[in-house]
Amino acid sequence: MAERQTYTVLVPFPVGGGHWSTAGQQLELLDVEANALLSAGRLELNSSTQAKKAAAKKAD
Repeated sequence: MAERQTYTVLVPFPVGGGHWSTAGQQLELLDVEANALLSAGRLELNSSTQAKKAAAKKAD
């Protein structure tokens, strides 16, 4: 099963149903959900999530 990662919103964007995210908001998203938003500079992967991912890779 795909893992969700925690991202921080840098630039607000529509999240559906007429609602918008807010700058600084923490969101848990799948990689496929976050890919375009990362490319557009609207999201940032949390450093704690990056550290966990690196530790898991190192353990393998």
